[in-house]
Amino acid sequence: MLTTEGPSSTIYKAKREPWITPTMVLVGLIPILTFGLGTWQVQRLKWKVALIDDLEEKLQREPIPLPPHVNLKAVPEFTFRKVVLKGHWDVSRMMLLGPRVWDGNNGYHVIVPFVRSDGSTILVDRGFVAKDLAQNVRQILASECDEVEILGMLRTAQARNKFTPENHPEKGEWYWADVDAMAAHAGGQDAGVQPVFVEEVFEGHAGEASSRLARGEPIGRSPAVDVRNSHVSYIVTWYSLSAFTTIMFLRLVLRRRQAFARIPR
Repeated sequence: MLTTEGPSSTIYKAKREPWITPTMVLVGLIPILTFGLGTWQVQRLKWKVALIDDLEEKLQREPIPLPPHVNLKAVPEFTFRKVVLKGHWDVSRMMLLGPRVWDGNNGYHVIVPFVRSDGSTILVDRGFVAKDLAQNVRQILASECDEVEILGMLRTAQARNKFTPENHPEKGEWYWADVDAMAAHAGGQDAGVQPVFVEEVFEGHAGEASSRLARGEPIGRSPAVDVRNSHVSYIVTWYSLSAFTTIMFLRLVLRRRQAFARIPR
């Protein structure tokens, strides 16, 4: 007897993809992250504005004399305070810090130990000198051998970033203001040199600055707060990125819903 078997019937079911994919999770997290970074920059902006206001207020105060021996721990509290110094220059230990740029000119800042009449020796940044005249600045400053009184601004040591080369004191190469190393190079404690950094203030007009530049005389800094504040641009960047990625995420969700609506149930 013959037995006829019909073909076996097999039911195939389409594989259903999950509604939420890793891509959606990633795109959904970006707006949250960038919004948080934008909000953090708002807080940073408030802090920076308060800091600049505080420094501006310090800068407007009357100049003060430095004590004979400066308390190094107290220096950060007096950053940007104007100080009056009396003494003479030790040009023999002058250092060139740079390269630096001033009004489109390449050059260096001239760092000279200042031997105070009533106290320790400190470091004074006398300002910018053009590169072509930098080698003659020692002779020019050597003529200032008498006691002088200068107006300066108290500053703290600069932080070195990863793009700035290391200093080489033995070669006379100073790329960043390492105040401790500069003080040691100028004689250190044995010579009564303290790691205190003052920037000489120049209050002359533009014509006088150009004249000093041409003669190879250092041009001090203007009495102004130069703290960088780019937080507004960061806020705009992060919030804009948050808004853009939010739109991307919503469009992705909409397309996903439309795709699922076309799948037969």
